[in-house]
Amino acid sequence: MTDQMYLAELNVGRLVAPTDDPRVRDFMDALDMVNGLGKRMPGFVWMMEGSGEPGTGNTDAKIGGDPLHVSNLTVWESVETLEHFVWNTVHRNFYERRHEWFEVLGEMHFVMWWVPVGHRPTLDEALARLDHLNANGDSEYAFGWRYLTKAELYKTKGCTPLAAE
Repeated sequence: MTDQMYLAELNVGRLVAPTDDPRVRDFMDALDMVNGLGKRMPGFVWMMEGSGEPGTGNTDAKIGGDPLHVSNLTVWESVETLEHFVWNTVHRNFYERRHEWFEVLGEMHFVMWWVPVGHRPTLDEALARLDHLNANGDSEYAFGWRYLTKAELYKTKGCTPLAAE
């Protein structure tokens, strides 16, 4: 995009068990480390914060009141900086284990869109973008990895089309 726009992304999931259940312990125990790494990455701009309690990430930002439905909302300077964090850091190790901790949702659970520099999207705004993507497919309003011509790593390191294109 232009120097005047940053890339926002929302990733949602539904845990297979409550956050204090041993089945999701490895995921919950890694949240602070992975989120902390993301915040220190070149190109990171902003992250929707949770309660601030250690090991909670954004798990208190419930979707539809469902305590198992969690979200991650961030803003990045570019496609390349987000892509590097997702696929070339320890984040990928946890991404590859997602099937252990998250249900398969059967529809897109990841969306990106351009935001003006300085804009901090809300969860409601991000969920509206995800709904639009699920209803209409990729567009300038809401898109997945394959819509971005500069995105390359998802092609070899990404997930199946159903999961997060």
